[in-house]
Amino acid sequence: MSASVAAPAPFDPTAFLPDDLLARIRERAPIHDRENTFPQQDLDELRDAGYLRILVPTERGGAGLSLTQAAILQQRLAGAAPATALAINMHLVWTGVAKVFSDRGVPGMEFVQDGAAAGEVFAFGISEGGNDLVLFGSDTEAVPQADGSYAFTGLKIFTSLAPVWTRLGLHGLDTTSPDAPKLVFAFIDRTDAVVTGDDWDTLGMRGTQSRTTRLNGAVAPADRIVRRIDPGPTPDPIIFGIFSVFEILLASVYTGIAQRALELAVETAQKRRSKKTGKSYAQDPDIRWRIAEMGLAVDALPPQIAALARDVDELVDHGTRWFPQLAGLKHRATVMAKQVADEAMLVAGGSSYFSAHELSRIYRDVLAGAFHPSDPESAHSTVASALLGPIED
Repeated sequence: MSASVAAPAPFDPTAFLPDDLLARIRERAPIHDRENTFPQQDLDELRDAGYLRILVPTERGGAGLSLTQAAILQQRLAGAAPATALAINMHLVWTGVAKVFSDRGVPGMEFVQDGAAAGEVFAFGISEGGNDLVLFGSDTEAVPQADGSYAFTGLKIFTSLAPVWTRLGLHGLDTTSPDAPKLVFAFIDRTDAVVTGDDWDTLGMRGTQSRTTRLNGAVAPADRIVRRIDPGPTPDPIIFGIFSVFEILLASVYTGIAQRALELAVETAQKRRSKKTGKSYAQDPDIRWRIAEMGLAVDALPPQIAALARDVDELVDHGTRWFPQLAGLKHRATVMAKQVADEAMLVAGGSSYFSAHELSRIYRDVLAGAFHPSDPESAHSTVASALLGPIED
């Protein structure tokens, strides 16, 4: 008889996000929202807890977690402070892309893992105003230099972690090399060639401080040029890595926000009492139906996130189906979060309309979901093309 093999211990999110740490983060969240400031203490505590290196392999100084486990943690963090979770997401995207590379035997992003293990903070410099090509094109100039480096000039928007990042992952278009055009993905340091605006005054997600970044010939050294690829859709690991990790972790953040909205709605329904019946609102058939609808919506997302994250971890090849599946996941999560926030506000009643109420902040925060790639138009276009084929000329 063969010896039995012990089952692996279940993943314990509290080992990386203890309850007391989350409580402090949750307590600070309304302050940063009200004052429109970056949650520096959150970042400091998360860094000290090893959170910035959760996706870094153990042999390179990290925790060696899977994308599936990181998604669970981001849901938990988002329930405490949506803006903090969304900001940290952008750092985790790059460490997640580095993991996608290393898991598939693709070299070139080890410096990201080593940097994260050493305390570097990576920001995401892809978004550009009016560039609906997103990963498939860029309005930023990428000019090759004699030593193999590239100088980037252009304007990036929605650069989360703006006050604190130490390295910025970005892309630009090389139009001058003999094999041009080429999209260049690289990393730069914060130097005088990088100007961070002070223009983040938004309806919600105020703590992310996702300010505009102007690049004036910012140089990425040759050893931080990650990829040079043809513009347009491609199965290149950099495109797959960014798209898969970004969409999965983004869906995780908005699912975590929805879970918190549901939790607050349940607490409120149990506390509020009807003058008419003398019973708690938890006994009101209409409120019960509304909360049940919220629960049905929220419960659908974590298994979807886990399934796709596990497929990335296990190198499953969905081929061209990857993009509609990932875009669909992100779209469903952000739409669901907004719907749940709407319902939670109605359950909580008029008090939730006051800006000091947590649901008021959640209601504003979830609105940002529609503006992240893939936006609703892009998601529908991607899925339509997968099901119906491309639009005929």
